[in-house]
Amino acid sequence: MPELPEVETVRRALQPVMEGARFEKVVARRPDLRTALPTRFAARLRGQTVVRLARRGKYLVADLSSGQTLLMHLGMSGSFRIDLSSTSRAARAHDHIVFHMSSGAIVTFNDPRRFGMMELVASRALREHRVFRLLGAEPLTTEFDAAVLARLARRRRTTLKAFLSDQRLIAGLGNIYASEALHYAGLSPRRRASTIATRSGEPRDAARRLVVAIKKVLSHALKRAERPDADEAGSEFRVYDREGEPCLRRGCRGVIRRIAQAGRSTFYCPICQL
Repeated sequence: MPELPEVETVRRALQPVMEGARFEKVVARRPDLRTALPTRFAARLRGQTVVRLARRGKYLVADLSSGQTLLMHLGMSGSFRIDLSSTSRAARAHDHIVFHMSSGAIVTFNDPRRFGMMELVASRALREHRVFRLLGAEPLTTEFDAAVLARLARRRRTTLKAFLSDQRLIAGLGNIYASEALHYAGLSPRRRASTIATRSGEPRDAARRLVVAIKKVLSHALKRAERPDADEAGSEFRVYDREGEPCLRRGCRGVIRRIAQAGRSTFYCPICQL
């Protein structure tokens, strides 16, 4: 499942060709993805301009001139392809939605597993939509600090890993970057979430370290995604998918372990993550 850095990278790629551009033609090659497409989906988009293309958690949010908002989610395997050629390319397998933009770009949504989603919502009702109503704090904003994290963690008996991965608390931070942030902060994924806050909800040092680690991990992933010469993603992970390999923290002689938490793999160092 793509996490915040991957979705933000997609947004940044789409923004120059979609924001300020008009949908000249929309082709829906099937009536559904994970769920059914909105009624008259193509017709309702045609002629509308993308006023702003933003991101909320793992969702792409396109505000339209019609007063509606197009919500898009990549699901497990979804991706967008941008074709700047004036000549249409032949459709590939699993090309489900095609946007012909007035910018000259053809934007194609490809999704082999069809876990992606596209939905049209009245912009005025967006904050009350079931998706946004349940989304937590945005971790890359200036408002997200140790005090916010501590208030969220106060009295939570779940593990730190489960706490960080809960989209209702922190939006966009998933399995991979939760493991990475915990290693940067030197905190065990098994540790109870409430231990990073005092009883009154004030941040302990662990909360301060963890906020710095979260922002560092996500910012690093974004910068890396923008490098055209970047190697495959796993090559720079400190713990994720590195079971049995030595810990990369200077001076630590630990070996990375993998455990299952809430049905997902967690990678950590049992020596330096306490």
